[in-house]
Amino acid sequence: MNKDTFYMAAALEEAEQAFAKGEIPIGAVIVKDGEIIGRGHNLKETEKDPTLHAEIVAIRDAARNLGTWRLTGTTIYVTIEPCPMCAGALVQARIRRLVYGADDLKAGAVGSLWDIVRDPRLNHRLEVRRGVLENEAKELVQKFFTRLR
Repeated sequence: MNKDTFYMAAALEEAEQAFAKGEIPIGAVIVKDGEIIGRGHNLKETEKDPTLHAEIVAIRDAARNLGTWRLTGTTIYVTIEPCPMCAGALVQARIRRLVYGADDLKAGAVGSLWDIVRDPRLNHRLEVRRGVLENEAKELVQKFFTRLR
């Protein structure tokens, strides 16, 4: 198992926690120097806060753990392509690299609808890898929405 698959599996574990809470099952972990420094999963419904997407929760956790908002030299692993809010937060946090599982054709901001994290007009751009454990990420979201119906 390569490192991207290993850390994406950890993000999927976070997504499972969201699923168990009745949240849309998206999870994220942030890694620096081979160590997970931030974890998060969707908490919008639980906390009644529209900003508590998995990426935002993980960024806040990593910033607390590092003692700085600048998350330079880090990689974030997220199960579903980030939305515009989260993509903007990744740029603001100066995260170096984004690895995600499945595309979000309705709200994705890393190539599906927009490409915020690689926009040359911004002061920071991320390296991106997509499709890591894509099927597992898709299946978990599909299972969630099937259960809702």
